[in-house]
Amino acid sequence: MNEYKRSFSKKISKILAIILVFLVFVTASVAVGNTLITESHYVIESGKIPTEFSGYKMLLVTDFHSAEFGIDNSRLVRKIKEVNPDVVLLGGDMVNSQEDDGAVFLSLCDRIASDFETYYIFGNHELIQGEDFCHSLESKLQNVGVNCLNNKSTTLKKGNSEISLYGLWFNLRYYQSADAEEKYDFEISSAETLLGKSSDGFNILLTHSPTYFDTYSEWGADLTLAGHMHGGMIRLPFSGGVFSPEKDFFPEYDAGLFENGENKMIVSRGLGNGHAGFRVFNPPEIVIIELKSD
Repeated sequence: MNEYKRSFSKKISKILAIILVFLVFVTASVAVGNTLITESHYVIESGKIPTEFSGYKMLLVTDFHSAEFGIDNSRLVRKIKEVNPDVVLLGGDMVNSQEDDGAVFLSLCDRIASDFETYYIFGNHELIQGEDFCHSLESKLQNVGVNCLNNKSTTLKKGNSEISLYGLWFNLRYYQSADAEEKYDFEISSAETLLGKSSDGFNILLTHSPTYFDTYSEWGADLTLAGHMHGGMIRLPFSGGVFSPEKDFFPEYDAGLFENGENKMIVSRGLGNGHAGFRVFNPPEIVIIELKSD
């Protein structure tokens, strides 16, 4: 009987030790994973991309949420300078929706826009702060050299060639919780109202929410760049992201590259967490996209 008790006690001890090791591993992974900046690289090929744009490098930064990577974001700034992109694209939710005056984000932009052509669009967190906040933030960003592309377009130039860049934001009603009583769909007519018709050349669409990829493609976006989903917050092997900011389990567009015929979309996992946000096996990310003429 004593041998049985000893054997049972040993088994319990082993199980508890395994659980403890697992908890330590998860805790360490979360702690490190929330401060480590990772890079994801994509090459986008298209016959619509001018030859002179082959090798053109874009850096996508989304969902910053006023995070801090080192003193005055020194680690993040160093990463961006190491990438040395042709253009930096800031895809929304760069501040938090509450108790955030945008100072951390503005400080980061002041250090980036002096070296790199930089474009920015609103995310839902900026919009939640209200119209006055958005106007003030946009004015301050322009003062430090950031081009605010809110429902506007511009042309990116290289040599004698150019491609079109559009920046889209839309009403908060299109950011829908899975349990919302009334559902809204962002349709092609709304896209054309906000952005006009797409150009005949290669079109890049910078927007915050990836939810309406079908509409973006139908409108004429050859390449859509988005964020918002935080990579699904918790990422599982072979399953991807578990939970979206819109209270939806296993979101369709959690992170990575998606295709709709010839149209492509890249969704960034983002950098910050937001209020009460979290990341598990899902480290912060900056995205590097290289264009290639096919």
